[in-house]
Amino acid sequence: MTDEQKKTLLKVARETVKAAVAGQRPQRPYSNEAELNAHCGCFVTLKNKGELRGCIGQFVSDMPLIELVGQMAVAASTGDSRFFDEPITPKEVPSIDIEISVLSPLKKTLDPLSLRPGIDGIYIKKGYTSGCFLPQVATETGWSKEEFLSYCCAHKAGLKPDAWKDKNTEVYLFTAEIIEEEEK
Repeated sequence: MTDEQKKTLLKVARETVKAAVAGQRPQRPYSNEAELNAHCGCFVTLKNKGELRGCIGQFVSDMPLIELVGQMAVAASTGDSRFFDEPITPKEVPSIDIEISVLSPLKKTLDPLSLRPGIDGIYIKKGYTSGCFLPQVATETGWSKEEFLSYCCAHKAGLKPDAWKDKNTEVYLFTAEIIEEEEK
């Protein structure tokens, strides 16, 4: 993805967050560029001074990436259940740092320890429960492969920490192109 395309996605996310937090309906983004119209998953992460304020995404999409970024920006800014008691305010928006993770397709693995910390994200599913960590979580936390998998099971999917070793647990790997705003 070109620098201009990345800037376009960040602008869409920023304008969408600003509108959503103010209670306004964001404009529907549009582009005629193939990269921005690709049907792939993405996550939008919002932080204020390094503290998570919202992160929502989806692994697959039936809409163009540019539209999905807008939808995930709305969801991250107003719909992340972890922050319902402490929503982002319009006054806070200028302090929000936006990160977009454009995802590769999920690939099921029979060897969860084949993951590459900082490169691969994980999606773990067993029955009706699931959880995921983006690739950058391993770098941010410094966790080993085993810790990365175990924390995802226990803290994201609500499973036992070693559920990733169970043959009935599905483990998927994916990569992400990370798009971040420049330092303010």
